[in-house]
Amino acid sequence: MTGRGDGANRRTALRLGLLGAAGALAAPAVVRADTPVIWRMATAWPADAPGLGTAAASIAQTIGVLSGGRLKVEVHPAGVLGPAMQVFDLVSSGAAELGHGSPYYWQARDPAFNFFTGVPFGLTATEHAGWLAVGGGQALWEKAYEPFGVVPFYAGNSGVQAAGWFRREIRTPDDLRGLVIRISGLGGEVMKRLGATPVLLGSTELYAALDSGTIDAAEWIGPWNDLDLRLARVAPFYYMPSFHEIGAALELIVGRKALDGLPDDLRQVIATATQAGAAATTAAFAGGNILAFDRLARENVRVARFPEGVVTALAEASAAVLADLAKASPMATEVHDAFIAFRAQASAYAAASEGPALAWREAAIRR
Repeated sequence: MTGRGDGANRRTALRLGLLGAAGALAAPAVVRADTPVIWRMATAWPADAPGLGTAAASIAQTIGVLSGGRLKVEVHPAGVLGPAMQVFDLVSSGAAELGHGSPYYWQARDPAFNFFTGVPFGLTATEHAGWLAVGGGQALWEKAYEPFGVVPFYAGNSGVQAAGWFRREIRTPDDLRGLVIRISGLGGEVMKRLGATPVLLGSTELYAALDSGTIDAAEWIGPWNDLDLRLARVAPFYYMPSFHEIGAALELIVGRKALDGLPDDLRQVIATATQAGAAATTAAFAGGNILAFDRLARENVRVARFPEGVVTALAEASAAVLADLAKASPMATEVHDAFIAFRAQASAYAAASEGPALAWREAAIRR
């Protein structure tokens, strides 16, 4: 966050809901205090998707409550205002004032966007939030979105995801060759380098595709979101954890013109509602996955972990993918360098704190 002065720091804090909005944005307040404002939120999710569509609806409701009804948000699930992958464009063009999704969905606009969701062997949910809050990540995020007239707010994190459901066991890197796997984003690029074929399918298509052998494996999210898909019936090996999403961030995006047209207090309402939503969403994923993981055991799902040789191959391929990503655009270079530097700091801290603490806890429980 250097080189932009106190004004930039204040704007960054506002996005995170940590600072009062007075003076943080200099745009004139063009909305009358006694005139209700109705905004449209386009989302990348079905309305009832746990932790996703439900999170977007919760933020919208909180905005209405905190504003005393002065700012009302109509939530539109994926496909209503436009396809899921066009939410960013809808907000950028003004067709919707708000959007809820994940930054890597819009990576076609700039490959740098990948880092604001998360990358293979990246940051945990807590570390990612820390990078945004105090590590300079938020300022970079705003800079990346600025050319498109879009302002990003952090809206929570899924935490560690699962590697997916596999029809056959993975023992060596060679077992990935020829594998057809439903996997998105940079994870798909990594798998491709190891000889797999990544494909994109919706959640409702996964069971039939696995059952018919059209695909050999499918990565979705984690136990909380995966269990009700009943994929264990057709893909008995559930690999955890994932290598490519050890934390996947969500976002609320706001059109710059729409945001600048609000009075200061309503801008702060958006920041505060999103901050509350981020905390609630991250907690919902954490708690939901804990309870769902317990169900895995009771339903005799075979939970497996990639062997060390497979993890090493994935790590090497991931490093190559990130190196290429760093060259994809000037913004990607800047964000990559900052992200990788913070990841090294986060890893050193985790090795001295959370890592041994969790090992001690496991040892204490097993006594």
